[in-house]
Amino acid sequence: MEAGLLCRSALSRMKLVVWLCSALFSAANGESSHGHSTIVISAPHLYYTCPEGATAKLVCAQRGAALHNTDILRRSWLFTPHSDQHCSGKEGPRHTTSGGHPHGNHSLPAGLQFGYSEQIFWAVLQNVTHADQGRYCCMVLDIQVVNKHPSLLQKPHSHILLQVTPRRNGPQHCTVWDPTPSGGTVPVALAIAACIVALLSLPLILVLVYKQRENAQSSRRAQELVRMDSEALGHENPVFLGGSPQIKTRTVSQIMARQSSETGCHLLSEPGTPLSPPAHGNVFFPIEDTIAESPDFLQI
Repeated sequence: MEAGLLCRSALSRMKLVVWLCSALFSAANGESSHGHSTIVISAPHLYYTCPEGATAKLVCAQRGAALHNTDILRRSWLFTPHSDQHCSGKEGPRHTTSGGHPHGNHSLPAGLQFGYSEQIFWAVLQNVTHADQGRYCCMVLDIQVVNKHPSLLQKPHSHILLQVTPRRNGPQHCTVWDPTPSGGTVPVALAIAACIVALLSLPLILVLVYKQRENAQSSRRAQELVRMDSEALGHENPVFLGGSPQIKTRTVSQIMARQSSETGCHLLSEPGTPLSPPAHGNVFFPIEDTIAESPDFLQI
């Protein structure tokens, strides 16, 4: 029975660890997926460094699908010259107005192109200058049209930072670099670490539970032995029978009077006892000096 209780306790703790791991993974995936969005937008490269006159191709990746099959997806780019600020308003690259992905590139400024495929979409900036330096935000608009009334359901997005350096001799190529891991990697790593720690600490928890139950059982056995010993001693000791021994009280006259031995043996103070002084005549004190019993002693 004890083994069954221990197994059930271990199973319950294992279920708790699995539930915690699932919750951590769900939270991590939720954080990396921008909430409950069905579309995830990410930038394969966060930082682009291009010299003046180079051509920069900014790329964003798209995963997932629209919330409904009848929704319309529009890809859009926003721009702000301040790299430490979020994109706001409708200003696009090179002073264009962003109203979604344009149907063609004929209406765009020279040297600016947009494109997309099934999993990625991009913006191409030719002959970059310092005016192109800043933050570029890529997003996908999930639009639902009901009775010719469009409504925006979700707007997942990401961003890219472009830095323009002075012109240099030789080939004009852009370089990309990522100083920090993507945002979804850190929560997942923390969730994995927490699960590993929980699984490693599970045997220690089981050992502590077993020791606690063993100590409790030993304490119960000790108490039972003490109780049994007390019951066994109670039948031999009259104190445990419920009654207390009666103390015999004697008066002073009874104490001073000669008492016969309870065992039948002669006391030395009785007449005729061997080695006792003669019974008649002066024994220890003169006859005239006998001490009479005081009434005060009798009242004690």
